[in-house]
Amino acid sequence: MKIHPLITTTDELTALCERLAKSDFIAVDTEFMRENTYWPELCLVQIANTEEAAAIDPLAEGIDLTPMFELLTNNEDVLKVFHAGGQDVEIIFNFTGRTPHPIFDTQIAMMAVSQSEQIGYSNLVEAWLGLTIDKGARFTDWSRRPLTERQIEYAIGDVTHLSKIFPKLLKRLIKTGRGEWLDQEMEKLADPEHYRNDPTEAWKRIKASGRNPQMLGRLKAIAEWRELEAQGKNLPRGRIARDETIADIASHPPKTQADLAKVRGLSQGWKDNEIGRRLMTAIAKAEPLSDDDLPPRAPRGAPLGKEGGLVADLLKLLLKIRAREIDAAARLLARNEELEMLAAGVRKNLAMLQGWRFETFGRDALNLVEGKLAFAVENGKLKMTRLEDVVIEEPPVSDEVAPEE
Repeated sequence: MKIHPLITTTDELTALCERLAKSDFIAVDTEFMRENTYWPELCLVQIANTEEAAAIDPLAEGIDLTPMFELLTNNEDVLKVFHAGGQDVEIIFNFTGRTPHPIFDTQIAMMAVSQSEQIGYSNLVEAWLGLTIDKGARFTDWSRRPLTERQIEYAIGDVTHLSKIFPKLLKRLIKTGRGEWLDQEMEKLADPEHYRNDPTEAWKRIKASGRNPQMLGRLKAIAEWRELEAQGKNLPRGRIARDETIADIASHPPKTQADLAKVRGLSQGWKDNEIGRRLMTAIAKAEPLSDDDLPPRAPRGAPLGKEGGLVADLLKLLLKIRAREIDAAARLLARNEELEMLAAGVRKNLAMLQGWRFETFGRDALNLVEGKLAFAVENGKLKMTRLEDVVIEEPPVSDEVAPEE
């Protein structure tokens, strides 16, 4: 495979993308920094096919990344292969408002051919190529220039390995016939709505107990305020205020700005500074959530009940058994929330009761809650048995008399 020097000009990038556009697939990875910023700073992009690989410097003076973004987001003929690509896709979306498509994620794909829930890249490379990756440059500062040869070599290795693993993994998927299992997951990864950052929706990411419309209305207003402050200052959300602080203020709103100094997580300066005034304005303008906007009641906890909790535990055991039997990740077949909803009597809008998931796991899950399946032990291993197939024999009679209690 040909490894190019670091690409720092638009002409070099254009020529590379024209060649890669003729490929069946390209492996893609990015290096970025986001510890101190709201928006991730793109520092390096690595791309490879089976013949060549290159690292692209987005921070190079005068470079125009348009050819690369066109290849990634507008070329439907080339499959874009990532590993754990959620953050990579997010960065591309931030630049273009579009996402790579069609897309393939090797971390997700491994869930269909092994019991790995979230296999790391190093373990993926070791499993498929028998190589050990040098992790020395993993936590480097990718924004500093110039980049060292070791940094560039490490970064390009991510896509050269991936370009070798993907064809092998694809063959395994074809052999097992599980390629269609991943269609929905890959489309979800490529869905632009997943990366669209709407400040009015930020409150949904914050844990808050209860469904009080007034409290949730304040939470929505405060979370939106924080999101806009963080975006405007390009600072992480937590640098403005932590989630726990936001939830606390929504539950116990301060009556005056001076009261902000008493809120855990805020400094004394909030009692008379500008950001504190803007926060108080957001609280004052907050309106209760409408019934339509309230989060749905989750069939968990008390609604599930003690017996329902036991049924959910049995379903989770069934899921573990089935995942082991077919050598697939349990989380790909069903989520714990779905199992609890099924145990609580929900039958509609559950992914596990649709399509291939129903055929692979959902039908047996239904049979279990309806009393048509039972657990059995065979050769020391748990398995599922249909009750109509079970023959219960009377235990042999012994001449010995059991001792009295």
